[in-house]
Amino acid sequence: MLALTGPLYMLGIYDAVLPSRNVSLLTALTLAMLGLYTASGLLDCLRLRLMGRMAERVDRSLGARVFAVQQTLPLKTRTRGDGLQPMRDLDQLRAFLASPGPTALFDLPWIPLYLSAIFLMHALLGLLATAGALVLLGLMLVAEARSTAPIAAATRSGARRWALAAAARRNAEAVHAMGLEGNLKRRWLGLNARHRRDHLRAGRLANRIGAAIKVARPALQSAMLGLGAYLAIHDQASPGTMIAASIVLSRALAPVEAAIAHWRGLVAARQAHGRLAALLDAHPPAEARAPPPPAPRRALCVSGLSVLPPGARAPVLHDVSFALQAGSALGVVGPSASGKSTLARALVGVWQPHAGCVRLDGRALTQWTPEAFGPHVGYLPQDVALIEGAVADNIARFERSPSEAAVIAAARTAGVHAMIERLPDGYRTHIGEGGMALSAGQRQRIALARALYGRPFLVVLDEPNANLDTEGERDLTAAIAAVRRRGGMVVVIAHRHAALAAVDTVLALAGGRVKAMGPRDAVLAQVLMPGPRRVAAAE
Repeated sequence: MLALTGPLYMLGIYDAVLPSRNVSLLTALTLAMLGLYTASGLLDCLRLRLMGRMAERVDRSLGARVFAVQQTLPLKTRTRGDGLQPMRDLDQLRAFLASPGPTALFDLPWIPLYLSAIFLMHALLGLLATAGALVLLGLMLVAEARSTAPIAAATRSGARRWALAAAARRNAEAVHAMGLEGNLKRRWLGLNARHRRDHLRAGRLANRIGAAIKVARPALQSAMLGLGAYLAIHDQASPGTMIAASIVLSRALAPVEAAIAHWRGLVAARQAHGRLAALLDAHPPAEARAPPPPAPRRALCVSGLSVLPPGARAPVLHDVSFALQAGSALGVVGPSASGKSTLARALVGVWQPHAGCVRLDGRALTQWTPEAFGPHVGYLPQDVALIEGAVADNIARFERSPSEAAVIAAARTAGVHAMIERLPDGYRTHIGEGGMALSAGQRQRIALARALYGRPFLVVLDEPNANLDTEGERDLTAAIAAVRRRGGMVVVIAHRHAALAAVDTVLALAGGRVKAMGPRDAVLAQVLMPGPRRVAAAE
């Protein structure tokens, strides 16, 4: 109703103040007009502030869940394009909610009220205003029907462009060393050109409809003035009615124009909402579980384990079974693609079994939440990945208030305490993005310390000596022996058998199946024995 302040003020001036030349009435109307405009401005500010708070609440309520799903998504399915798209979708949704776009949509339902006010002035003026509103609403529906696909295409091509740029950044050393800059630049330019075309296509329609509205709206207002003048000439309406009807029409059409101006943002936000809703529906939050089981202390049992990697059609690991007791260490050997790293991922719960199970002290890994299970496990993946932050933060697994003594103890067990103290800022040294400030050997040894932090019961090391020198391998052997002495167990995946010096049992894999298992020296002799001698020994 406050939006009708201007038309009513003009109507009062033309139809009451000017004929009567009443200054007191003009003063009263002006004061009332100023008060109503002030109230309207305050309400608009309040509405925008509320929308900003709503956007903040959406981000606060969804941010943690979206981040968690985004982090676990690569462990469940093969993702294409930009892996950060869920976070970008949340940003898109929050930005739209905090923009003037939603307020324009809130004003759309009031259009019939303004049109009714024009009908009260004169039926012909109301019919003209209704026809004009229908034309603009038709343009808005056209924008809806034809902008969805181009905006979706622009989002997809933009995600592919970001994914290539992120991959090139992660592999900057290899790209530079092998002269891949030119090839990747050409590929990126092609993706960027595709994204630019999609973006221009999405914007071209909005520009055309916006141009049509810029023509239609002033033309309609001028037609309203002309019709009002015609009615005034024939004494069917007053001059004040003519001016007031034009102002009310402008107010009625303003939400339509504002909605179309923000249409691209609306469509992008709606698509982002759809993607987020589909993602979160497919990955519902974990149900409340009973208190986690006690910390494992006795045994690891693997029974009939088969593992199907995310996106794969056939299992990589088939019917693997073995058992380990506290204080033991198992070495896993075999040719490339034999399933060694797949077994490591299954043992720490990264990949779920396709068949069979992994149990600690008789309990399946699924009985623990990741947060409850993590302190009992140390994992050194084949592709060492450190996170931007201090060395101490990485070793302490980014705990909020880590124990300095526990950090130093893990570093000493891994044999890296002296090396860390030689760094520029010691344990406070920032490692840079992906640990690029450190050598490959330093990254691997710090990652080993991270795996040993907190004295976990089960330690799984995948190719832990891939980047180590002789001294580093000695420290690795000492670390494995230290875990065994305190009652933990270690599983070591290795190509170089020097990493197996401290293990007592070896499991040999071939083609995803168990080939041999037994005492270290016997199995290694069988695996390393030439073909004819191995056949004779088997006979």
